Amino acid sequence: QVQVTESGGGLVQAGGSLRLSCTASGGTGRTYTMAWFRQTPGKDREPVSAISWSGDNRYYGDSAKGRFTISRGNAKNTVYLQMNSLKPEDTATYYCGKGLYRILVFASNPTTLHDAWGQGTQVTVSS
Repeated sequence: QVQVTESGGGLVQAGGSLRLSCTASGGTGRTYTMAWFRQTPGKDREPVSAISWSGDNRYYGDSAKGRFTISRGNAKNTVYLQMNSLKPEDTATYYCGKGLYRILVFASNPTTLHDAWGQGTQVTVSS
């Protein structure tokens, strides 16, 4: 069973940057997309960014476009989310999800396309 672990959250001032890291372990031989979601209390988990197994295809939600960059490490089970020009509205718990497929697939509820999640890492942006 694949286990997902995130790290890199923290407190940062508006305009600052953070880099989140995510590692999926236990999935030797498997190929899958990975994605970042975020969630605030009382709201649904929102897709932020996703990357295909090859790394050739990326998705960014409207809130992430132009400010966040997703990438895979040399070990493809590691994914990073570089977040620049952070805003107070980026404050949320960020979750990394392991996708069911090796290519990006879209659905009305994208959380259903992921079968393993990390515990979440808190990002707080102060104004």
